[in-house]
Amino acid sequence: MSNKKLKIGIIAAEHSGDRLGANLLTELKNLHEVEIFGIGGPEISSLGISAPDRINYQDLQVMGLIDPLLKLPKLLSIRKKLSKLFVDQKIDIFIGVDSPDFNMFFHKKLKGLGIKTVQVVSPSVWAWRENRIKAIGSQIDLTMCLFKFEHDYYLEKEMSSFFLGHPFSDLKPSILKDVLEKYQLNSFQDFICILPGSRKSEILYMMPIFIKAAEKIFAFNSNAFFLIPAANEDLKVLIQNTLEQTKLNYQLTSSAAKDYLSISKISIVTSGTASLESAVLGSLPIICYKTNPFNYAILSRMIKTPFIGLPNLLLQKHLFPELVQHELTPEAITHHYKNLYLDPHKYHSQIEEMNAAMQGKGFEEAAHLLLSL
Repeated sequence: MSNKKLKIGIIAAEHSGDRLGANLLTELKNLHEVEIFGIGGPEISSLGISAPDRINYQDLQVMGLIDPLLKLPKLLSIRKKLSKLFVDQKIDIFIGVDSPDFNMFFHKKLKGLGIKTVQVVSPSVWAWRENRIKAIGSQIDLTMCLFKFEHDYYLEKEMSSFFLGHPFSDLKPSILKDVLEKYQLNSFQDFICILPGSRKSEILYMMPIFIKAAEKIFAFNSNAFFLIPAANEDLKVLIQNTLEQTKLNYQLTSSAAKDYLSISKISIVTSGTASLESAVLGSLPIICYKTNPFNYAILSRMIKTPFIGLPNLLLQKHLFPELVQHELTPEAITHHYKNLYLDPHKYHSQIEEMNAAMQGKGFEEAAHLLLSL
């Protein structure tokens, strides 16, 4: 790589992807002078990014098969603006973080223009739609994997892969005393963390079920106190609206997931990165997922893995409970809560094994590799 300023294009639409992208860009900035173009969340934006006008990264947070169709005009408009930005600025490297269905368009187009392409977070080809592997091989110069089993999969396919590892491998719980003081909480209560997701659609699907489950849990354990961390202020308002009719004892705060999970023995969590964060911090997760029936009818026929939760995928065993679609009921959540509450010790021995499966080569080495492309 020459000494000229490096122009980086990046798309990081998810809350967790924003964090990953920011970590990688920070290491790149430590090694080389860079300009950043594209779209990201608050962490990437804090590094200085040139983005098209009137684009919000949350507009890209869609899931399933129905949401993208409903938002197709908006998504196509964003895609057009970002594509023009990358081409006009003559970027040197494009980095897509997660969101593979959206990012593959850019990998294909920009690779065709001679621009180096990198995907951070592997598309889940090991779980479903394995036919995507050919497109990944031809359109992406380097895939950065968060987990060793993904990296091994790519090596078996003789494809370019880097075992980045997951930042959660270094995650340590917050100190109990500090959290209690910070949020003015009572140490004698049994804390249960509720994480309904970082998308509006997830919250609308999951929170009504979680609230009913919480009410049943409180009937079993009157000492239960529910901690609800919202991913941001907008989602906090949405979650608060779902709680208007409940008499639960709870605290709702934005950007408090790590602190809340650190003091909660058990968590009720929408499947995704949050389930992994819960397990790493010692908050035993009940992993939940529900979408509309049409989405599920199609997706359930495509998925090859027996697990949906990241902790179970890493361990390759059904350790933590998973409740999917019709199995996800308040009664089922309450049942698994009682099991975890009465016998938590058998789960904690697995956390060290799970952490080992996340410890990769890290962002500094990843940045060096990007500069050598």
